[in-house]
Order: sequence, then structure tokens, then C-alpha cells
Amino acid sequence: MTIDFGLSKEQLDIQKAVREFANAEFTKDYILELELGHKFPFELWKKACDLGFIAIDYPEEYGGQGYNLLERVLVTEEFCRQGGGVGNSLMLSNFGCKLILKHGSEEQKRKYLIPACQGEAISWAAFTEPDRGSDLVTFPLSTTSVRTNNGSYLINGTKTFITNATIASFGTVLCQTDFQAKPPYRGQSIMIVERDLDGVEVTEWAKMGMNYSPTTDLSLKNVRVSQENLLGEENRGFYYAMEFLNEVRIEIGAMGVGIAQGAFDRALNYSRARTAFGRKIGEFQAISHKLAEMATKIETARLLAYKAAFEFDNGTAGSKVCSMAKWYSARVAVEVADEAIEILGGHGYMLENEVERFYRDAKSLELVEGTREIHKNIIARNLLGRLS
Repeated sequence: MTIDFGLSKEQLDIQKAVREFANAEFTKDYILELELGHKFPFELWKKACDLGFIAIDYPEEYGGQGYNLLERVLVTEEFCRQGGGVGNSLMLSNFGCKLILKHGSEEQKRKYLIPACQGEAISWAAFTEPDRGSDLVTFPLSTTSVRTNNGSYLINGTKTFITNATIASFGTVLCQTDFQAKPPYRGQSIMIVERDLDGVEVTEWAKMGMNYSPTTDLSLKNVRVSQENLLGEENRGFYYAMEFLNEVRIEIGAMGVGIAQGAFDRALNYSRARTAFGRKIGEFQAISHKLAEMATKIETARLLAYKAAFEFDNGTAGSKVCSMAKWYSARVAVEVADEAIEILGGHGYMLENEVERFYRDAKSLELVEGTREIHKNIIARNLLGRLS
């Protein structure tokens, strides 16, 4: 049996095109301007959409390129390698749209996916609530969606840590629709909510990093949506969300690989150029060993992320490999960025030299879509099974 770890020519061509685009467009001065101004890169996003990078894994009939998750992983890695937070903001601009692609009606797909793929609309996905974090299972959700006499739904509740809500046109919201369901997650549904509806209010958070896309609280007060805004089947929302999160976690793994590679690139270049005590610092064993360990961790994380994406595309990826890719790649991104700061010394602490930004952006990856402790629990459950 042969195992081929190489990418196809077409995939290598995609990777090369994305790298050339990112190197040309993600300039240091531009990224710093966005960082300090806490700005979403609208102009860059539009260019990336026009080139087909953002919707690379969406069907052509909705404006995508018809590729798979592995190709999206390649785009994500290259974007984040040049600018972690910028790459994150671009690739999450259509966040939640995969839920519509997989479970929406044809009318919903055409209404929401085509604008998102063509660079005309940004979206969000809202699962997390202020009082329960990653726990969507134990108790009923506080965000409720109640069917009225005329068949519409009335939504009330608050979601937190929501990406894009201040700049998005629409989003998906996980709600409790059956209040008697046992266990409660069997009574959850997903609703599509337009940003400009009465009762939708957004409050933005200030953050440590990832300052290119807004993170917000989303308040829904008597927000009325029609029956057509129900995504898929009623009370199947939890299952849709878990399937979606497995895919997103692989993409976050790719973000981690890209951020780690970007920080490593800068540390390696500095090690070749910087002289101390009459020698290039890369000649010192302490520095060279750091670089060797960093490179090995990155390659391991990359292989895991690619493997998870390959299995997902072939319908064989379980939650274990998705959690492994997300947790490990995010941890590697933090560790490599931290070592890059050490190698640059005082220069590494300065905004101008980029590696401190890679560190701040990397840390967010350990927190979003499940902390590393959550993912270790998922991996352990897969390994051990039910013990009692």
C-alpha cells in the first residue's frame, strides 16, 4: 500500500496563487493600519472574493469554485501565514454559511449564499451564550424561538463572542424551540436572522488580538422571523451545529499552522541576519535548536490539519481527528509565536516586527470553538468510550 503525502498539481497551483496574492496585498504597513484602527479589510475581502479564494469550497451555482475543504485549508494557511488576524477575518467572512449550504432550502441557498460568495454580504453564526460557554447540552438554551399563531417565530435571548455581527447582513442563531425535550439539546433549532430586523442589537468587545473583525454580544428582543427562516428541520439544530463545528475546527487548525509558519518565517530570517558577539545568532546552538523544534512542530500540525481535511472530504473524519487538528495546531501557533518573540528579543515585543501580533492572534485560536480542555475531553471520550 502506498501513502502519498503530496498535494496534486492543481492544489499546488492554488497554493502558489494564494501565496502570491497574500505576499502582494498583505503588506506590513497595511496590516498595521488595520490593527491599530481595528478595521475589517473590506477592500482586500472584495479582491479575495473576486478571485474565488473566499468561496473556494462552495458550489459553482452559488458563486463558489467547487473545491473541497482541503483546498480551503490551503487558502486559509497561506492567508494566515502572511497575516494571522487578517487571514482569519477574510476566511470567516462567510461564517455560518456552510450550515445553509448543507441544510438550507434552495431558496435559502440562493438568497444567502450567492451574495456571501460574491463579496456582497458577510455572515455570522451564533451558538455561545453568556452563562454556559461551550455547554450546549446540559440545560435548555436561554435563547428561545417560539412559534406564533400565524406560523412565524419570535426570538428572544443573548449570544456572546459572535464574530462579524456589526458588519454582517445575516447570520444563523441556535435557539431552544422545544422546552420539554429530554435531553434539552434535542429541542434546539437554527434560525436565519437578518441584521436589520427590529430587536437585533449588537455590542462590540475590545480584544487582545484578532482586531480585524468584530467580536460582539448579540441581543435578540422579540425578533420576528418567518417560517422560511427556519434552517432545515425543527429541533435538529444541535446536530447541525456539531457537524458544522467539526468542519470549522479543521479550518482553525489551518489558521494555527499558518500563524505558526508566519512567526517562524520571521524568526528564521532574523536569525540569519542578526549579529551578536561577532556571529549570526542562528549559529548559536540555543537559537538553532529553537528553530529546529519550531519547524518540527509546524510540520506535525500541518500534517494533522491536512489529514483531518482529507478525511472530512472523504466522509471519514470523526470528532477525534477534528479536535486533534484544532487543539494541537492552535497550541503550536502559540508556542512557535512565543519562541519567535524570544528569538527577536526586545525587537520581538515591538509592533513593527509582527511576531508579537502573531502571538496575540494565535492565543485566540485556543479559545474559540472549544477550549483545549474541551477538545482533550472529546479526544479522550473517543479513545475510552463510555466507562460507566
